[in-house]
Amino acid sequence: MSLRSVFEWVDTSPSSIALRESDYGYAAMLSSHVVAMCLFAGLIVMMDVRLVGIGNTHASVSQIQKRLFPWQMLAMALSAISGGLLLYAQPMRYYGKVFFWTKIALLGLAGVNALIFHVTTYRSVAEWDNDPVPPFGARLAGGLSIALWAGVVVFGRLTAYPWLTYK
Repeated sequence: MSLRSVFEWVDTSPSSIALRESDYGYAAMLSSHVVAMCLFAGLIVMMDVRLVGIGNTHASVSQIQKRLFPWQMLAMALSAISGGLLLYAQPMRYYGKVFFWTKIALLGLAGVNALIFHVTTYRSVAEWDNDPVPPFGARLAGGLSIALWAGVVVFGRLTAYPWLTYK
């Protein structure tokens, strides 16, 4: 079974049709996704400017991480749920969009970036926790994170437009 056939199958399911044809449901999901993404992106940037060494330098990295992480995970969950519902409601609208697949690829890269940072550089955070300018690995991870999440937001927004599609 191809990915396209899965998307087509979901597109014809009664619950998918009901969701996309709902008077207020789709608009509410779209609005929820935008708000959740804004919250998530803002919280990520707050952490990343500390990692890059250009903001929040008055606080330790671990202190900022401890305070922001639960809220980041909540915002990410809300964004993932609302985004998943948007995809479920109109899978064929997204299937042929280069911007959508670019967003998905950037999401994956942002996740890999965070994972690599946490299993490498962050393990030694006790050594550089209060340094105003963190080590290169932290600065690199923070800078990449800002760029990748900005790309997710930009390409997610561009997904709403009908150009650059393929069949």
